[in-house]
Amino acid sequence: MAKTQVNDLDAIFKIFSYDRYMKTKSTTVASTCWECSTHCGGLFTTEQGRVTGITPNIKHPASRGAFCVKGLRGLPELTYHPDRILRPMRRKGKRGQGNWQTITWDEALDEMCEKFLTVQKNYGPLSLCGAVSNAHFSRGVSLALLMRAFGSPNWMMNQDLCGGCRALSDKITGLNINNGEDIENTQCALIVGRNPSAADPTQWLAIKRAKKRGAKIITIDPARTQSAVISDLWLQPKLGTDASIALAMMNWIISKDLYDHKFVKDWCHGFQDLTERVREYTPEMAAQISGVKAQDIITAAQWYAKGPSTFISGHGIDAFSAGVQTYRSFHTMVAISGNLDRVGGNRRIKKPAGFTNYIEVLHKPEFRLPIEIEEKTIGADRFPLWAGPKGWQTACHNPSVINAVLTGKPYPVRAMYVTGVNIVVTYPNTKKTIRALKSLDYLCVGTHMMTPTAEFADLVLPKTTGLEDEEISLEANGPCLSVVQPSHPPLGEARSDFWIAGEIIKRLERRGHEQARSFFPWKTKREFNKYLLGDSGINYDNLLKKGYSRFNYELGNFSQDGFRTSTGKIELFSETLNALGLDPLPNFTATSGNARNRELIEQFPFLLLTGAREKAYHHSRFREQAWARKVAPDPWVQLHPDTASHLGVKTDDWILIETCDNPGKCRLKVKVTDETMKGIARTGMGWWYPEAPGPEHGALDINVNAALSYDGPKDPVTGSSDIRGIPCRILPV
Repeated sequence: MAKTQVNDLDAIFKIFSYDRYMKTKSTTVASTCWECSTHCGGLFTTEQGRVTGITPNIKHPASRGAFCVKGLRGLPELTYHPDRILRPMRRKGKRGQGNWQTITWDEALDEMCEKFLTVQKNYGPLSLCGAVSNAHFSRGVSLALLMRAFGSPNWMMNQDLCGGCRALSDKITGLNINNGEDIENTQCALIVGRNPSAADPTQWLAIKRAKKRGAKIITIDPARTQSAVISDLWLQPKLGTDASIALAMMNWIISKDLYDHKFVKDWCHGFQDLTERVREYTPEMAAQISGVKAQDIITAAQWYAKGPSTFISGHGIDAFSAGVQTYRSFHTMVAISGNLDRVGGNRRIKKPAGFTNYIEVLHKPEFRLPIEIEEKTIGADRFPLWAGPKGWQTACHNPSVINAVLTGKPYPVRAMYVTGVNIVVTYPNTKKTIRALKSLDYLCVGTHMMTPTAEFADLVLPKTTGLEDEEISLEANGPCLSVVQPSHPPLGEARSDFWIAGEIIKRLERRGHEQARSFFPWKTKREFNKYLLGDSGINYDNLLKKGYSRFNYELGNFSQDGFRTSTGKIELFSETLNALGLDPLPNFTATSGNARNRELIEQFPFLLLTGAREKAYHHSRFREQAWARKVAPDPWVQLHPDTASHLGVKTDDWILIETCDNPGKCRLKVKVTDETMKGIARTGMGWWYPEAPGPEHGALDINVNAALSYDGPKDPVTGSSDIRGIPCRILPV
């Protein structure tokens, strides 16, 4: 085997060759599915070099035997799909024509390094940019550090439209929670904008167990999800009005003297300011704004205040221009109600002493660029809590990067490395994203399949799947550490993002850029994983054997753990936001959808609700798999029977959707159901047809992002664009 075909998964791949795996009768490893952020533990059985069985690991303290079809079917079929890319490929001819030449890894990596150095020489280091899903996985850290090794702070991630507003609100407020961490012991689960039955099997099973033992279930969601169906109380608000409900719940809790006096006194900053803010948000006022009955809001507040209660939140209140303020409204309620870091409440994120997570790596001084360079990160001037040195993950503001590619402002972006993300499909304004990619001097894409994004690349690199790689992560809902470990060596010449970055670092060193190694000092993935474990005392061999590792933790140790805010307390009144000239208190902010004038309503009489989850798909993944397409063959849109009757359409008819701020349109298949509200078009995201003609593969036709703008109203903290509750019109096809 050629030197460039040897993967660096250290001990495992040094001991076992692929030939030996092929001869082995059967092996089983305890691993974790990483096809989404749930991270379900499982036992993966390999026979003759192929995973033939995945069994949920009932002993895993985070997932507790939960597992979904995306892991059971999607992960293996992705790994063994006949169309999977298994060798590096160089473009022949013009971009998007689909002509490729197979090359060696040495040729591919030499080319990528040289092309990036050429762009760096011609335009400066800032002209280089990466794109990845996020730094929740090691691929994000690998890409971000690789960009820094080239001297660029620029990299994009999808979190501005998925979890970013929640994370920034949590950080600004100082809670340090994730999402419904102790459902098992709660007496009241408050589910807001989340559909766990489709998005999180672990959470969904825990909610059903809580329901069975008598806990109150409250769901706030405009759609009748499965959570709403089993709830004791379902609040169905108008789109984008959830914050008014949270503020009214706090109004009632404070007025009835049901807040946690001791915690507020000892650990909260700005309670009197918050009291003044919520005073105007009576249940009656919130009812006028949201359309939810005032008595239902009071009942929800009463059940939540009694507790212990846990707040379970999702995408539904995240990706829009009022996302941070909406989350702040609920996060401050978690704090004043005394449900922070208590049994049955929202447990703060616990981790072993000495352990380092992926995002923390990005903030360590030894891996940082000079501050004057990081301050030039695209978007840091407008959204400093998102992009640049003070940013959550230090990533760029995505729409500003796309604009920089096309306009050269604030400076040119001319080369890009995209890995583990399909930005042609997942970024709003598909046509504009394609135009930007086509205009680059150089584009390299790491992928498993020939996606619409890969179609526009100059170089395509084959990546490992979760059955072939090794990762370590902290599971807040365990709490525990879990491991992804390879069931067998990579197929073909697929390699991990970490390996790819490490090989580029070697080439930079050989070309006289010795400083590159300081950003990426680890020689193997195993070495990096042990760096993450640090002096936590967790034995790596035991972690591999069990698939997880528990650790001791303490609840309510606020004096010891502290709060990472300027005041050292939970900031109900945010000094950080106040210093930036932003509203320091949670508030309700009307978006374009609930502030339409008569003229806009006449032109765009409906509202588009995006982001509905599907069990068979995760964002744009698995569209090439027959089982998934059998379950959900086409992109759907839910219309209420009255809305469908008004339009003269029925189930399985196709419609066109146009929004008020983008000239593109999207074609979707109708599902008539009263699960959604009147006047609402509710749909998912991530659709493309692998079998459709390239290079777009339907991304300009059936992909809802083709009808959305990335340059509309934005959250003032994260820069997240409005992609839900958008005024739209519907045209029958």
